[in-house]
Amino acid sequence: MEMKSSFIRHNWELEEILDLFNLPFNDLIFKSHSIHRQFWNPNEIQMCSLFNIKTGSCPEDCKYCSQSAFYNTGLKKEPLMSVEVILKDAKNAKENGAQRYCMGAAWRNLNDRDLPTVCNIISEVKKLGLQTCGTFGMLTEHQAEALQKAGLEYYNHNIDTSEDHYKNIITTRTFQDRLDTLETVRNAGIKVCCGGILGLGETLVDRANMLRTLANLSEHPESTPINMLWQVPGTPLQDAPKVNTLEFIRSIAVARILLPKTFVRLSAGRATISDEAQAICFFAGANSIHIRKLLTILPNPTVDKDTELFSKLGLKPYEDRELVTTD
Repeated sequence: MEMKSSFIRHNWELEEILDLFNLPFNDLIFKSHSIHRQFWNPNEIQMCSLFNIKTGSCPEDCKYCSQSAFYNTGLKKEPLMSVEVILKDAKNAKENGAQRYCMGAAWRNLNDRDLPTVCNIISEVKKLGLQTCGTFGMLTEHQAEALQKAGLEYYNHNIDTSEDHYKNIITTRTFQDRLDTLETVRNAGIKVCCGGILGLGETLVDRANMLRTLANLSEHPESTPINMLWQVPGTPLQDAPKVNTLEFIRSIAVARILLPKTFVRLSAGRATISDEAQAICFFAGANSIHIRKLLTILPNPTVDKDTELFSKLGLKPYEDRELVTTD
């Protein structure tokens, strides 16, 4: 245990992280995989399902987002779904192997008038035996406490990129707003899901600083999604250069080294990389994915395709002991 605990740090320097990024590829992957094996079964993958329960007309100006009201992406605005529709989808997700059910709403912040409805949705989903996760924008303390009491176990609130680059991507809230929400969530007893996006025009230093912010939090996020930008037509980043796959894998590996006990999740953009590249991502330390044909509204590999890939690689679902019940 002493050997394991020595990997858990909250005092990373930028230069140290850049040194990791600049390691020869084989050395970096060997290091990240070795650490991964210290904390995880390398042949298990956590499966999550993300469902958009309220779509479009978000008042944020995130330059990558198809749901922003600032851009014409052809997306139809839809109101908050009924609990019946959400439960039907959640049951289907569980049948397809999902262990965690993530609900996303295109809000800048959760409004108190929607809080009772959202709490009811969370309570009903939890009764299905799924882990519950929500992403509803910024929260107040009393909202976070209410969500926790309703049964919300995880809250997703990505920092997206480095603090320096953030203002180039989003102007309707600050980087500190993001950190404040993470603190509010943590103080309410909800676990944190927080990651970023590659391909926003950031530099290597930005990628290192984004991961440094996560690694130097007083408590590491329990989950960290690493997203690859999907160039949505109509957004300011529709023509952004695509991220090199090897650079993406390097980011996965560095995330695993900095966050040894965190689920590192392949998220948006997974549909654009080959089975072989995904296999290297899993070897480098990724141990969580989203399963469903659409990730919010973006393309994602089908469940059948994932099942076929896992069979080839000898991967099996993560044994989530939190979900194991006894008579």
